[in-house]
Amino acid sequence: MGRTAGNNRLFVEAVPHRYRAGIPWRDLPERFGDFRVVHLRFTGWSRTGVWKRVFDILTKDADNEYAMIDATIVRTHQHGAGAKGGLPKRRRSGEARGA
Repeated sequence: MGRTAGNNRLFVEAVPHRYRAGIPWRDLPERFGDFRVVHLRFTGWSRTGVWKRVFDILTKDADNEYAMIDATIVRTHQHGAGAKGGLPKRRRSGEARGA
């Protein structure tokens, strides 16, 4: 109140950083500014519904391209992909090695 807000981009980057890193507000890196100011601003945006409006707008223009998972994103471990050697053969209990 009574003051021009600081850098919006820096503030908006600070919030996901905090949640992604799983850290308390006080452990935000100094590049985001005073953690108390960031937390106070986050709380104000939450109370006034700014975050809800932001997410509503973002979900209207959702691009599902990034919701798809295929082999270009996720790789199988070499053993799961049929690499040479495969799985070891099971032996019955008590069976001698090399038999």
